[in-house]
Amino acid sequence: MNISVASRRSGLPAKTIRYYEEIGLLQPDRSGNGYRDYSETDVHRLRFLQRSRSLGFSVEECRLLLSLYGDQRRESADVKEIAEAKLAEVERKIAELVGLRDTLSHLIHCCHGDSRPDCPILDELSGTPPAAVAGSSSTRESGPSPEESGHSHFDSER
Repeated sequence: MNISVASRRSGLPAKTIRYYEEIGLLQPDRSGNGYRDYSETDVHRLRFLQRSRSLGFSVEECRLLLSLYGDQRRESADVKEIAEAKLAEVERKIAELVGLRDTLSHLIHCCHGDSRPDCPILDELSGTPPAAVAGSSSTRESGPSPEESGHSHFDSER
């Protein structure tokens, strides 16, 4: 089958299929005129790649998973180890996003959002304590800064 049929049957764009071929994840046969000739096995591999990528596996992880898939002597423990590592990465990213959400929520709560120029959000982004900002009032009605309250995401990255 040609690339447009393989694309339709796998759910992947032709450009992605060509990329997977270029990096060695797929090696379709060539017909006499030089055109790619995709088999059912190729379409199955493409679907495997599409599902793997949709779960967040990197191209290199997909390469390893495809290798294990094709190895009848594989141990499921090897596959499980890869999946567990991916899950740990996803959980780390979720924790990071929760921290970002909490920091933004705190900053939004501290900002009056009115006509005054004082803005704890900008203070946090600039890394400048609110009292040190030119024209800033030294008294705040909004409570402690994100740094004082321990909610600053930016400090945790330093």
